[in-house]
Amino acid sequence: MDVHGRDLRYFAAVAEQLNFTRAAESLFVSQPALSKQIRALERQLGAPLFDRDGRSVRLTPVGEALLPHAR
Repeated sequence: MDVHGRDLRYFAAVAEQLNFTRAAESLFVSQPALSKQIRALERQLGAPLFDRDGRSVRLTPVGEALLPHAR
């Protein structure tokens, strides 16, 4: 598994904002690019990091466990 610092930085931004659009703006990347990177990270880890329910975003237990390491 090859997780890059950028992936963890992107994950932490979404986890802190709980909003992909605001996180993308703070990272100066497009929202689709950020979503793509998060999906790729989830595939690498083999588990979802966020519960996406329409407009709300919440950390999964795996996401909660990863956040301290990402920071």
